[in-house]
Amino acid sequence: MRLFYILLLYNFNSCYAYKYYMSSIVLTGGGTAGHCIPHLAILPYLKTHFDKIYYIGSKNGIEKEIIEKEKITYFSVPCCKLKRKFDFSNLKIPFVLLSGIISAGEILDKIKPDVIFSKGGYVSIPTVIAGKNRNIPIVAHESDFTVGLANKISQKFCNKILTSFPETAKTIKNGEYVGPPIRSEIFNVNKTLAENTFSFKNKKPVLLVLGGSQGSKKINQVVRECLPELLKKFNVLHVCGKGNLDNSIIEKNYLQIEYTHEIEKAYAVCSVCVSRAGSNVLFELLALKIPCVLIPLPKDQSRGDQLVNALYFQKLGLVSVLEQNAITPYSLYNYVTCAYENRHNLEHLFARFPVTDKSRQISRIIYEQAKK
Repeated sequence: MRLFYILLLYNFNSCYAYKYYMSSIVLTGGGTAGHCIPHLAILPYLKTHFDKIYYIGSKNGIEKEIIEKEKITYFSVPCCKLKRKFDFSNLKIPFVLLSGIISAGEILDKIKPDVIFSKGGYVSIPTVIAGKNRNIPIVAHESDFTVGLANKISQKFCNKILTSFPETAKTIKNGEYVGPPIRSEIFNVNKTLAENTFSFKNKKPVLLVLGGSQGSKKINQVVRECLPELLKKFNVLHVCGKGNLDNSIIEKNYLQIEYTHEIEKAYAVCSVCVSRAGSNVLFELLALKIPCVLIPLPKDQSRGDQLVNALYFQKLGLVSVLEQNAITPYSLYNYVTCAYENRHNLEHLFARFPVTDKSRQISRIIYEQAKK
């Protein structure tokens, strides 16, 4: 009889362990790196909860390149982005969306995930709708202060929408404030190795310039016009975007690169940063307490989310905001100089309004939804 109970207990524990370790999750989101990179922050924690992790994205989107480097099984479905100005391509959206929902549904029927986690972007919508049709729990995350179009559409299908800003959660029926997911690797960089990567030959502070994943012609132009003055005080590390190198400029303290997969090393060497105000890079800069001048993407080129993000933190005194229509070599130089010279005064504000990584908490909430 004693042996019977031992075997019974063993079988029960084995079944429980099987159920726990065989749980699975589908990640979705994309269209831009900003709708995909946050998945990388929570991935280490998701791996402690889920034995199988899949990704559903677009066929040729940037998310495919990013995710496949993580050795995650990737599925693609038809997707179509809404053009905010009138465009005949918008007429095909209902048909592409329906095709995407059907394709996503077939994938979900095959892999049978316990939960779906969406990071937004138009790429996520087919998977979210298909998941809701199959009663799969869905958790989404909104990084911006204002809710993006994809998450506005998706919120009726989601069990929870987590937010990076406390005020945002109050505008969503099923919203819950948690904070931003931030990649742990940005905090664990060997500064000596980072300095050797970029190899400036003097001890001047480094100005890092980021124009977004595609670069910014306006920022690139003004930075280069301002170089003679900037180089008197700074080494300049300029991430200018694909196809935007200017090989006519030869300055030993000016390093221009199209893109870097090691942005954490650039953060490690910089003393002040000029950047767009996409939520991912913004939260990373604030978490690292780097003085920054933000040049948000203008409203005529976006839905205005970057400007709102930037102004939110400017009100707290954590950043300086220079709008694109006001950027000149003179204004840029003054803003950068002031931001750098104000770095010591910023320390108490960073301590008062700390920005920390919430990846562990986000992954726990996702897992709790999977167990329901």
